[in-house]
Amino acid sequence: MSGIGATPGAARAAGLREIGVGMLGYGFMGKAHSNAFRKIAYMTWPPPFLPRLVAIAGRSEEHVSAAAARYGYERWTTDWRDVVADERIGLFDNGGPNSLHAEPTIAAAEAGKHVICEKPLGRTAEESYEIWQRVAATGVKHLCAFNYRFVPAVRLARELMEAGELGEIRHFRGRYLQDWGDDPTRDSWRFQPDEAGSGALGDLGAHVVDLARYLVGEPTSVSALVRTFLPGRKVDDAIEAAVEFETGTIGTIESTRLALGRRNAFQWEINGSKGSLAFDMERLNELQVFRADGDRARGFKTVLVSESDHPFWEYWWPPGHIIGWGETFVHELHHVLRAIAEDADVAPHGATFEDGYRAAEVCDAIVRSSESGGREPIRYRS
Repeated sequence: MSGIGATPGAARAAGLREIGVGMLGYGFMGKAHSNAFRKIAYMTWPPPFLPRLVAIAGRSEEHVSAAAARYGYERWTTDWRDVVADERIGLFDNGGPNSLHAEPTIAAAEAGKHVICEKPLGRTAEESYEIWQRVAATGVKHLCAFNYRFVPAVRLARELMEAGELGEIRHFRGRYLQDWGDDPTRDSWRFQPDEAGSGALGDLGAHVVDLARYLVGEPTSVSALVRTFLPGRKVDDAIEAAVEFETGTIGTIESTRLALGRRNAFQWEINGSKGSLAFDMERLNELQVFRADGDRARGFKTVLVSESDHPFWEYWWPPGHIIGWGETFVHELHHVLRAIAEDADVAPHGATFEDGYRAAEVCDAIVRSSESGGREPIRYRS
């Protein structure tokens, strides 16, 4: 695979290989991913590959050149095709606007590079399906960056559920609430339908959909409302959906960027026949646990997910010394680097492009349901 080889100096002496990283996007996600690659190099020692930040691409010469210097990339460009053509790069990381997810990601995969693409994978299920199919045909590793799968508390929740601690799963409730969108003058590509595809649905709701799929299973139908409240806005401000899963579980999915006072409140709860779990992203290191056989009189118990045997904690600090949101990307990108190094599957814990496509089918069904006023079945293509 191009861009992979022995590293010089101390890394070579330690027997490490490096992988050249090419980044598209210097803003929010470009910053988060670049920070994670830098941390992987020393916090997850020895890393599966030592990330070498080769090139970063962005539309503004002024901003992308500053980002290259700030994040530590060897060079910068205003043309993502230069990154795809660079033979030193073995991993292409697409953190650009949603309208730039398809063409660069497909081109990178067809050039033999492993690929990461931010969520939502595409602006529609149709676009997402094409990305998945064309990238999968190349045989490279691919990950759709649903980073909340890599929160230690979320992974612990899945372990508890797989162990049967909750019994039969009856209810899922998930909501992602922010308030930064309550400004009609705010200018961002996220409010442009040609660039974003949707509003709160693709930006936040897709995270809830993926988390529901990861913990509970495949949604089979939805009944939903999609609303735009601010005059002149061309994408949705909020969605509400009632969901049925193939397991028989029922649930709700909610997202909005107009929930005043909620800065980054990704909250979910799962109820089973033996117990319940609840989580709030604004308390990222905690998992609320209720067991019917011993906690009924006392209610939920707060578990601080920071013990040495908890998920991902081998990379971090002594118990009780909490981590932050940025470390979810360290876990996620380390996961894909290990999949490359060991020729292992990205699934089930990492979201593949198939997962990105399936989340998009649920989002499209939410839109159809709101337009039709009825319950919409969800059909997935293979």
